[in-house]
Amino acid sequence: MEKFSFKGQPRLRLLSDEQIELMHEKALYILENTGVKFESEEALKILKDHGAQVDFTQKIARIKPEMVIDAVQKAPSALRLYNRDGEPAADLSGNNVHFDPGSAAIKFMESDGVTVRQSRAEDLARISKVNDALDNIALQSTAVVAYDVPKLIGDSYRLYILLKHSPKAIITGAFSVHGVAHMREMLAAVAGGYERLREKPVAVFDICPSPPLKWTHISAQNIIDCARFGLPLETVSMPMPGAASPVTLSGSILIHTAETLSGIVLAQCVSPGAPVVYGGAPVHFDMRFGTTPLSAIEATMIAAAYAQMGKFYGMPTHTYAGLSDAKVVDAQAGLETGMSGVVAQLAGINVISGAGALDFVSCISLEKLVIDNEICGMALRLHREIDCSAEAMAVELVRDLGPGGDYLGTEHTFRWFKKEPYITSPVIDRRDRGGWVEQGSKDAFARARERVCEIEGGHSPVPLDGERAAALDRAASRVMDELGIAALPLGPR
Repeated sequence: MEKFSFKGQPRLRLLSDEQIELMHEKALYILENTGVKFESEEALKILKDHGAQVDFTQKIARIKPEMVIDAVQKAPSALRLYNRDGEPAADLSGNNVHFDPGSAAIKFMESDGVTVRQSRAEDLARISKVNDALDNIALQSTAVVAYDVPKLIGDSYRLYILLKHSPKAIITGAFSVHGVAHMREMLAAVAGGYERLREKPVAVFDICPSPPLKWTHISAQNIIDCARFGLPLETVSMPMPGAASPVTLSGSILIHTAETLSGIVLAQCVSPGAPVVYGGAPVHFDMRFGTTPLSAIEATMIAAAYAQMGKFYGMPTHTYAGLSDAKVVDAQAGLETGMSGVVAQLAGINVISGAGALDFVSCISLEKLVIDNEICGMALRLHREIDCSAEAMAVELVRDLGPGGDYLGTEHTFRWFKKEPYITSPVIDRRDRGGWVEQGSKDAFARARERVCEIEGGHSPVPLDGERAAALDRAASRVMDELGIAALPLGPR
């Protein structure tokens, strides 16, 4: 993708070219005149050494426009992720779209569809196994916090579980200053060394500023470490209209743009060419209840608009969508997940995080995950658009069959009837009412529960070979020793 260009804009456009240019100009103004707070002495020194005006007392860096332009020019326009075995997994470029489950939920929903409890390590292993079987969700994510694991190792241990249980590429993130370094050791153990990991990255690291216009010590250090190690990072700015950003959508997009650009600048100052995904997790602040719905149409509009900014800068993009703020898997869950997921797809966002998530992304449901796989499949079918090739239009066939023609038995139908539509799984019922009654009159959640049981009982992800499994265990054990942790559920000891 070209830098500072409108050529890569998606089909869904909420900002005109003139508005994109205006947003860019105002973000440069904010960065130079207001600045961004970095609660990291190292980050402030790096920025100062590259031309920023830094107030070390206030911990504010005012970033010059030329620094932003230079950083954007150096940031790669594409990122290719590979699975655990070094095979291509996701092409984050242009308007390619990939889905992954929601991240860092703190609760897990039982299969009754009502009971919710604190999440545990075994839940992440189950999510990983079920998601491994879902064709429309390309990536894994460190979906839940494991409350039966010491907080010190919580970030790297989640990565350990995913690397053990599925070959899919991963969206992850660190909770600590030391987390990125520890996780790099685990990734390198599986990838075959540091250089191999640089060449074929297996994971992207979410790194979140604290709106408005602030990077904590942990998040700044995570940017620095990812950039130094050549690990792809994903800035996840979270504008909150009326609370942590202006109440207007455009004002919130402005905050997002400035925060994201400041993270890109720091990464490129550390290591020119560091892979960065232009991401976010916009919310709507509902002042009636003091809640932050991620699935509100306004939140999705912010995502679609900032994706246009990311494409203007010629960078891969990310958002949270394809999720719901409902508390159970009901009609609200379906409409919010489907609506936000399709809008994000039409916006050409490369990584769409949220499948399986409920309750302000605080809860994961396996049943919702398999239902959402169908939503993702439909969105991906929409993404393929309509084939108007000569073979697809079949003009000669229409001519030859004429009025009243029967297309069912033709060779053309035989060639196309499977590849043209998205074929749903039994989670989506398309029988007539008689067939539906004959199958037990089950609703979507009951069918999803059956699909989860089927996967858990019969699906076996490709195992990690013995040599690399042992290397991963050794890397995890070293982290445990460093942190003084004797044992963990599900290993390594």
